[in-house]
Amino acid sequence: MEMGEEVYTLDGAVDRHGRPAIRARTGTWVSVILLLVNQGLATLAFFGVGVNLVLFLTRVLGQDNAAAAANDVSKWLGTVYVFSLLGAFLSDSYWGRYKTCAIFQAIFVVGLVLLSVSSSVFLLKPRGCGDERTPCGSHSTFHIVFFYLSVYLVALGNGGYQPNIATFGADQFDEEHPKEGKSKVAFFSYFYLALNLGSLFSDTVLGYFEDQGMWPLGFWASTASAFLALVLFLIGTPRYRHFEPKGNPLSRFCQVLVAATGKWKAKTNQGEENLFEGDKMESALNGDRKILHTDGFRFLDKAAIMTPKDHSSKQDKNFYGRNPWRLCTVTQVEEVKCILKLLPIWLCTILYSVVFTQMASLFVEQGTAMKTNISDFNIPAAGMSSFDILSVAMFIFLYRFALDPIVAKIKSEPKGLTELQRMGIGLVIAILAMVAAGVVEVWRLNDAKKDCPNCVNASSLSIFWQIPQYMLIGASEVFMYVGQLEFFNGQAPDGLKSFGSALCMTSISLGNYVSDLLVTIVMKVSRKDDLPGWIPSNLNNGHLDLFFFMLAALTSVDLVIYVICAKWYKYIEFERINGADGNGDDGQTEAAAEHSV
Repeated sequence: MEMGEEVYTLDGAVDRHGRPAIRARTGTWVSVILLLVNQGLATLAFFGVGVNLVLFLTRVLGQDNAAAAANDVSKWLGTVYVFSLLGAFLSDSYWGRYKTCAIFQAIFVVGLVLLSVSSSVFLLKPRGCGDERTPCGSHSTFHIVFFYLSVYLVALGNGGYQPNIATFGADQFDEEHPKEGKSKVAFFSYFYLALNLGSLFSDTVLGYFEDQGMWPLGFWASTASAFLALVLFLIGTPRYRHFEPKGNPLSRFCQVLVAATGKWKAKTNQGEENLFEGDKMESALNGDRKILHTDGFRFLDKAAIMTPKDHSSKQDKNFYGRNPWRLCTVTQVEEVKCILKLLPIWLCTILYSVVFTQMASLFVEQGTAMKTNISDFNIPAAGMSSFDILSVAMFIFLYRFALDPIVAKIKSEPKGLTELQRMGIGLVIAILAMVAAGVVEVWRLNDAKKDCPNCVNASSLSIFWQIPQYMLIGASEVFMYVGQLEFFNGQAPDGLKSFGSALCMTSISLGNYVSDLLVTIVMKVSRKDDLPGWIPSNLNNGHLDLFFFMLAALTSVDLVIYVICAKWYKYIEFERINGADGNGDDGQTEAAAEHSV
């Protein structure tokens, strides 16, 4: 059989038997379409539970404090993102992405089955309870524990699965092949689109049924969706491409720190030829990419300095009997540098997530205090998020088929905007969204019924004036979150790809917590004497507009810091050895380098 580019992939991927992946028989869109549908169905299942969980806790479990119920849901969502780090760790270290996805999806299905049984058999008594008018009776401790066990299994399953499915989908494309490399970039946009379409169905159809008290129908529909997602995932097993896990990244990270500290007196200006790197042939056989040496964080280079104590012969530089706690490879050192360089960029994305979370909290509060009816039809304030999802879909296609090709043509490069540039644009649009929300709130207050604090519609301003702010949030997601997925996947070292995707999820999680903290601080500072503060229970007596403008100002400051960090950041450069896998001549190297912003 001919051993060339047309046969084997160039990125070191293997098939399910551990053999080099044959391009025509593995991966590409044939596999990825299954994964995209899988993602949409799994998202539908997850949000089918989460969209009305606060209502379930108050109406069915009888929590009489809506704030406490909302706090329980926030803790549950936070747990999902904590479990995402667990899933990423297991995937990168031991199980690999395929096995991790399969196991956590199975846990997800089990949790949904138990949740459906719990609601159908134990909790919805008397029959027909759980709607707005009919409260449910009391429940035993066993029933409550059973419910929380099932709902946290759902969190465990979804959390462990999410960061890995995005990376596993990207694995199906060979980024070192021109055509597949372009498809890999496009994948992240369609992945985010699939996520949003899944949540659209759950937010509208399933959310409506659950709001009417048909909880078993909603939960069993989520269960069926998750089960179908798992089946589709397993169907694609013969075609998937895989990358072997690289071992515990924590130990590799600590080895660099210990080795560098132990050689703190060593000089780092001795030249790259005195830095230790692993055997080239071994790297080729393992499909590993070496990371080229960079000048940043020079102290860490001490971990790779060859001293007389490490080795007596310069010719035997690529030896195997080294102590990894004293001598590390350049690639291992650069892995640590990569993570340290990613952290400032990641920190700058947290405030964007604060803006994003307003869509599910204060935007809904604002919409509830507006005119929500058209004739006899009442528009639920939470349903306005549909405009966000429609905006995401529209801007994904606008970017992929219009903006990106135009920018690429102007720059005379195959690639249009870089990931960092797109994330910066996302921050700019997020600022505009907050300004739009603040302006709408000013108009709403001008038309507010201040003498009627308990009115259903506390302002005569139509809720449709919220459409621009939802549309702007959706546009910003396309630039920020899709760019973020691409950036962390591409810039994370080969042994930490799933961790890169988990960073995106933890950004959203911390955004929720920072948002709650900001609201708490603002209420304490703004509440003086007879003034109720900016965000009181009756928004007509507050100044929600000032809070939105404050977020716009904070995001503007964040944008300035982000631009500085993005200018400082240098894209990592890989070197692949294409000699031992039949893809080139022995000793031939191929650099996969990207440019700074």
